[in-house]
Amino acid sequence: MPGIRSSEPPSLQFFGAAGTVTGAKFLLRVGRRQVLLDSGLFQGLKALRLRNWQEPPFDPARLDAIVLSHAHLDHSGYLPLLVRQRFRGKIFCTSGTADLLRVMLLDSAHLLEAEAERANRHGYSKHRPALPLYTVEDAEASLRYLRPCGYGRPVQVTDGVTAVFRRAGHILGSATVELQIGAGQPFRLVYSGDLGRWDQPILRDPELVSEADILLLESTYGDRVHAAHPAEALARIVQEIAQRQGVLLIPAFTVGRTQLLIWMLRELESAGRIPALPVYIDSPMGINVADIYCRHPEDHDLDMKMLMDQRQCPLCCRQYHLVKTVEESKALNRQAGPMIVIAGSGMATGGRILHHLNRRLSDPQTTVLLVGFQAAGTRGRALQDGAATIRMFGQDVPVRARVAVLDGLSAHADRQEFLRWLRGFRTPPQRTYLVHGEPPQAQGLASTIATELGWDVRVAQDGERIDLVKPATSRSRT
Repeated sequence: MPGIRSSEPPSLQFFGAAGTVTGAKFLLRVGRRQVLLDSGLFQGLKALRLRNWQEPPFDPARLDAIVLSHAHLDHSGYLPLLVRQRFRGKIFCTSGTADLLRVMLLDSAHLLEAEAERANRHGYSKHRPALPLYTVEDAEASLRYLRPCGYGRPVQVTDGVTAVFRRAGHILGSATVELQIGAGQPFRLVYSGDLGRWDQPILRDPELVSEADILLLESTYGDRVHAAHPAEALARIVQEIAQRQGVLLIPAFTVGRTQLLIWMLRELESAGRIPALPVYIDSPMGINVADIYCRHPEDHDLDMKMLMDQRQCPLCCRQYHLVKTVEESKALNRQAGPMIVIAGSGMATGGRILHHLNRRLSDPQTTVLLVGFQAAGTRGRALQDGAATIRMFGQDVPVRARVAVLDGLSAHADRQEFLRWLRGFRTPPQRTYLVHGEPPQAQGLASTIATELGWDVRVAQDGERIDLVKPATSRSRT
């Protein structure tokens, strides 16, 4: 391959997000150079979470660079650990992602430290002492290596490897990543990251990609078509909460999902379809994230841009409250409804939502609204599956609250939207690997792509290594 001197061809190896929706890490080797594509935490099932504590299957000190698709922790949350383990290269991402990481990684570290301290205080951990996965100091150290990039402009990440970011429409700053390997006619490795959706509020639509030799495609919702926009269902749930003077608890990712929910509530209030209830954003980073969203017009769709130009606040509603301190958060648990509380985390794996669930799950006047994908092994998934009790802080809490699921709010593409994006390629990739999906969803999408497009597609296997070479000499190994 032009520009690459090595007896070994460039290769890619899957060290996460293969057979599961979390822990995205794909290691690119080009001669003596190594580039990690995404650096995500494992979440959900205990067997997956334990992998966060294991030695990584590669040497962080040998990584020349890391390229990130976006800021969600299942794609970026392992960065502080890599820096602790002597990574000293550059971390390339979009400008929006860099700004979000400066908030999200610190928030994640604060939560991990607080959980370890709480476990030690109450003695419900098997470890003595319980330790955080990483610290605020680790997170702060990782931020020094960020290198923000613009959309559509090639940037050299190491010798023989260039990256191009294009809008993915998933959250602010989210991007598809094209890695061009070699010179002249480079080998093109394209990674979808988390692909977003068309015609959604706030963000611009996903941008098409014209060519790839190998494509990595996420498959979170690859076996289904999303419901129509769920404004009517959300309006009905809010009206019910108002009528019975209850509390609506919404576990939601602070980045992306929370902004979309506020946008919808504002529009429903303006249309007179729901009463203006008090809405509490119980997240230490909520105010920062809303500000970051407003500071990045390169990601705004037309409606968001028009409101910003008119100096209206697109991301707040009439009774909008940002809950900053722990004391203010605790006070919410002594407050009667009707009210809406939106707090992280989105799958109820951590964060302030746990304290609200611990206090209110046993109250029939409470509604818990699930507004996103709930991975296997999370409390959110248990609630979605109808669990009678939920384990909280070492105790089983009875579930007497109503649990509702709001379909159609996902920021991930569905089966039809995947096909829409794939049809933007001028010619099929030599092979497409499906990542970031549980087995039924990935297999369902693989069947759809093979049937509808006739492409060579397979589901990536954890630990699998593939050679990145042109078709005439292509080979793969595990």
